[in-house]
Amino acid sequence: MIKVLNVSKKIKQAYVLKNISYEFKKGHIYGLFGRNGSGKTMLLRAIGGLIVPTEGEVSIDDKILHKEISFPPSVGVIIENMQLLPQYDGMTNLEILSKIKNVASKTDMEEALIRVGLDPHSKLKVKKFSLGMRQRLNIAQAIFEKPDVLLLDEPTNAIDDTGVEMIHDLLLEEKERGAVIIVTSHHKDEIAPLCDDTLKMSDGVLIND
Repeated sequence: MIKVLNVSKKIKQAYVLKNISYEFKKGHIYGLFGRNGSGKTMLLRAIGGLIVPTEGEVSIDDKILHKEISFPPSVGVIIENMQLLPQYDGMTNLEILSKIKNVASKTDMEEALIRVGLDPHSKLKVKKFSLGMRQRLNIAQAIFEKPDVLLLDEPTNAIDDTGVEMIHDLLLEEKERGAVIIVTSHHKDEIAPLCDDTLKMSDGVLIND
């Protein structure tokens, strides 16, 4: 479903991705590990259409990003430094996002919030959310449209042990639904039991683990 072919990315004369080729299949969870600066987030950005490779190409269902399509047609994303709308509650944030594609119902939004442990009827504004609550809302916005592709950068960051278990169950449910799921983590042991394949990033190079 997702093919990465000979992808490299150069920023300020330095390569942050180096000749990466890999195929990601539907109904699979892929764990992407590596230290800060190894290229994990940059690879997610390339797959999500958020950066244009210097060399090589990414295709979604045989359609090449930035040539035949601008972005994956059905994708949910958590990328570092995402900004939610602090002046609104969680449900209103999802309602605003839903107007872009108009594919999710109010029930879809409510179910997504419940699945991540948030109350869809709460009027608490995001600016008063804890870090863990913000991350749960980030996950809800990634899943509420039931996307074919989930690109999740450190999805359990700032979430307590009970929440981590909930997120793991959610990822397995999304896998069963048939989504392609790519999850990054600094801690291989935390996510590896969920993954069909684990991949290591080191200095912009992808290594099949």
